[in-house]
Amino acid sequence: MKKFFTISFMCVLFFSAAAGTNNLMQSPSTQLAKIKDTLPENIAREDSLIEEVIKTRKVPKKEKVEYFNQVTKYGFKNLFSNYSYNAALPYTAQVNPNAESFVQDYIKAHGGYLQNMKGWGQPYFKLIENILMQYGLPKELKYIAVIESNLSTGATSNMGAGGPWQFMPYTAKDYGLVVNGLVDERRDYYKSTHAAARYLLYLYSQMHDWLLVMAAYNGGPARVYNAIKKSGSTDFWRLQYYLPEESRTYVKRFIATHYIMEGGGGVTTFSAGTLPFGNDVNRTTYGSNSSNSTTPFKPTNLSANELADVEVLSISGKYNSGVMVKNLQMTIALFNHFNPSFDATLSVTGNFDLRLPPDKMQLFTANKYQILNESVQALLGDAAVPDFKTVYPVPVKKKHQ
Repeated sequence: MKKFFTISFMCVLFFSAAAGTNNLMQSPSTQLAKIKDTLPENIAREDSLIEEVIKTRKVPKKEKVEYFNQVTKYGFKNLFSNYSYNAALPYTAQVNPNAESFVQDYIKAHGGYLQNMKGWGQPYFKLIENILMQYGLPKELKYIAVIESNLSTGATSNMGAGGPWQFMPYTAKDYGLVVNGLVDERRDYYKSTHAAARYLLYLYSQMHDWLLVMAAYNGGPARVYNAIKKSGSTDFWRLQYYLPEESRTYVKRFIATHYIMEGGGGVTTFSAGTLPFGNDVNRTTYGSNSSNSTTPFKPTNLSANELADVEVLSISGKYNSGVMVKNLQMTIALFNHFNPSFDATLSVTGNFDLRLPPDKMQLFTANKYQILNESVQALLGDAAVPDFKTVYPVPVKKKHQ
């Protein structure tokens, strides 16, 4: 690799000289209250807004999202660059030199698997990105779920952490998830990602530096505070050896994963051999990828009346036709009549022009995020698809002439 540029981080100094006497066993919120007067006014305002979002457990309003987006916009490409990513330079020339050897070793060990994930993981990444954007968070945070669980809802650690974001039961409950003998919402992609977004906002309000957020996500804020106190620095590369080995390695795994995912020049394309229907992209029902399955689906042309009445919406993501028809209350035959090769086209291109009668299109737009969540969980196959209640659009009353 080339000689890399030095990275500079968006770090805010949390501790004054007197802060060294703080009891690091206190809760993060208590510690934050004690140092609030040392923070710049805009940081204190930011933390106040984040605290409000966490308490309400709701998606923040648009103006708050825009604000969070501004204050957290120095995201993960900045971990590799001279404070701001320079698109004119090769991506490899902007990796932090402190991470270079680790990244090289990580590519050798895991590069092939992660390159494949860039393809098959797109439906998960799109769902996560959509939710992160609702909180004004950098979309690159999605790679935490890669490190934690390889995007699997069925992942469970030896310590009892579960789901794609590997929440412990008590943390999950703190951030609004139901975890009991009957229900475990840590394994619900939609709900757990909303909880993860709120938790990441909270950690950002404590650290104001994404590398430190990574370390805190893995080992807890108290360990990061302790490392800051012992090292006298908020620079991850200076304090890293005061962290547990697992936490400092976790941060480097994030950097390496981000490098592999972002530095390769886009999503890998599917080859015919990776698709369940081989070269036949017109199939809408999948069997095994076998040479015995040779009958292609023949699209049905819509009648003039149907074309005049149909509504078209361009969609992207790993929607599943079976989940679609369940939520739209259509037969699969009727759905395929309007949308031949739906599953196949989405698998290959990631995009599709959805065609539906007006009443069905209203149902889809009212439930599209629920449908995508169910589709993703159906694709995972390691958790039952939750039986959500369909939301029906409010009927429009027609005025009598």
